[in-house]
Amino acid sequence: MKLTFQRGVLAASIALGAVIPAFAFAQSATPLTRAQVRAELVELELAGWHPGAGSDPHYPDDILAAEATVAARHAAAGAAAQSGYGDADQGTSESGGPRK
Repeated sequence: MKLTFQRGVLAASIALGAVIPAFAFAQSATPLTRAQVRAELVELELAGWHPGAGSDPHYPDDILAAEATVAARHAAAGAAAQSGYGDADQGTSESGGPRK
């Protein structure tokens, strides 16, 4: 009797341990706005995906290639932003009084 109770408690704790992290992960995702979805569609179209192509036999390949292109662009932009190299600043600064 005692062994059966211990097994039940162990099984319940294992089940809860597996379910609780799944709920925590699901709560962290935020839904996309319409503007975000439209921006993603524009990026995919610029990368070569054409949604109005009709019955394209290469549909999965086309969208996967466009997604890979967009991901590569995002990775390159992120790497450039972190590298410290890139375009020069566009601002100017002057200090001191007028020339005599």
